[in-house]
Amino acid sequence: MRLHDWLEANGRIRHVEEAVAAGFTRYAVRGAIARKEVGRIRRSWLALPGAPFDLRRAAQVSGRLGCLSAARHHGLWTLDDGRRHLCVPRNASRFDPRDDVVHWGHGPIRPHRFELVDPVVNALIDIADCQPLDSALATWESALRTGAVSVGLLRQLPMRSSAAQRIRRGASQLSDSGIESIPYARLCRSGLAVEQQVRLDGHPVDLLVEGCVVVQVDGYEFHRSKGQRQRDIAQDRRLVLMGFVVFRYDYETVLYDWETIEREVRTAVAVAAVR
Repeated sequence: MRLHDWLEANGRIRHVEEAVAAGFTRYAVRGAIARKEVGRIRRSWLALPGAPFDLRRAAQVSGRLGCLSAARHHGLWTLDDGRRHLCVPRNASRFDPRDDVVHWGHGPIRPHRFELVDPVVNALIDIADCQPLDSALATWESALRTGAVSVGLLRQLPMRSSAAQRIRRGASQLSDSGIESIPYARLCRSGLAVEQQVRLDGHPVDLLVEGCVVVQVDGYEFHRSKGQRQRDIAQDRRLVLMGFVVFRYDYETVLYDWETIEREVRTAVAVAAVR
């Protein structure tokens, strides 16, 4: 097998030592570079032209993708802040951060030199310190929901960050999606009693506020069929007939018009209290 083909089959970017461990001699590596079959990033990384740019960038700074960038790479739900996040050693120097967000050092899981993406746990801890509480909580719950981490593991890991400790205490596996975690956290913070995944009329509802207001959240990634949409509306009508106030909000409203949601929910709770 040619070095080019090996790289193609292994993510298009790998450490030189990994190539040597796979059976390629250093002479063969130098020859492939000389013939421009593969490229070299700094001294230690080999890459094909189609290698993911974010991973190439991590190799350029002798670091790793971290925080939100690592979480996205691991397939977790994130609220994108539009920037690349990199982790570099505390003694790193001589690199231009450009517009990247740089995180120094590493989390409780010590990375090895062949990694270009921080482990999930390290990324979560950086997210707790870097991002707003609501969006950080949503990513942590995504990690729990997908099995990337477990509650038991998070309880055992040392966390010096007070933000990470706070999110660890509040994170659960009840949210169906990241966009559901955000209204739960925000409504709780406003002083309302909120329950998740309560069964009403034989079906779970996303949020039940003060026992009288149902909040259903339709995520951006949740493309419903016509039949599903009709069933949702029918369930909303049945809940109204049972005496509940029902609000259904979409992804954009949760993220960009939160004031309206909180005002409507709090008003509905106040009205229900005097009935």
